[in-house]
Amino acid sequence: MGIFRKIWAVYGVLLFLLLLFLVGFPVLVANMALAPGDRALRRNIHFLHNIFTPVFLTLVGIRVRVEGAEKIDRKQSYLIVGNHSSALDFIVNAEAFPGVFQFLAKQELHKVPVFGWVVKKMCLTVDRSSAMSRARSVVLLKQQLAAGWSIFIYPEGGRNRTAEPLAPFIDGAFRIAIQTKAPIAVQTITNMKDISATAQSIDLRPGTVRIVWDGPIETANMTADDIPALKEQVRQLMLARLKGNF
Repeated sequence: MGIFRKIWAVYGVLLFLLLLFLVGFPVLVANMALAPGDRALRRNIHFLHNIFTPVFLTLVGIRVRVEGAEKIDRKQSYLIVGNHSSALDFIVNAEAFPGVFQFLAKQELHKVPVFGWVVKKMCLTVDRSSAMSRARSVVLLKQQLAAGWSIFIYPEGGRNRTAEPLAPFIDGAFRIAIQTKAPIAVQTITNMKDISATAQSIDLRPGTVRIVWDGPIETANMTADDIPALKEQVRQLMLARLKGNF
């Protein structure tokens, strides 16, 4: 079974790259040429979330079952947080959200061959080592939220490589939510270990990924003093959804 999962993972990576080169890049570039600026970005995000992603998941034999989507208002802008343990997460995250969102990504991802170009064009990025970059990011995030975008952040800061259900949370997502007054939408992937069991190496099999939404948490009246409690509230929501799967 372990050998099958590795073979299937290699197939998944090759399929992803093939689709990206044959279909993804031409469509993204065409959209940018036909409708520059925000219109191009919205078209490209819509293509990636609603066409590219479902086709890829179907071809690798993965279904996404979403629960609680009725709690999410597609007309509302959210700061979305989710757990992160697999390279597949960003794809199923997109499949599960009814509206459009941008990932807040680490600037280091720009250096990844091929994928880095997509990150640079489709995501908001921040240099976490620079206080000035973080301050500029908050201003940009406020602008994007006001323009109707939702923003997705992994509060673990990266993939969970521990044996625990969740890695420790960092403050960034919750500080940004309070600074921008954006409601937090909590998305939990409950069974990714069944589909892609390790963050250490390639691993994949066909199956159904279960994703659960919790009701949004309002932050409009919160201050920086509320960050620890807010962070713990979100962590407990995720842990409750993950209970029994670890």
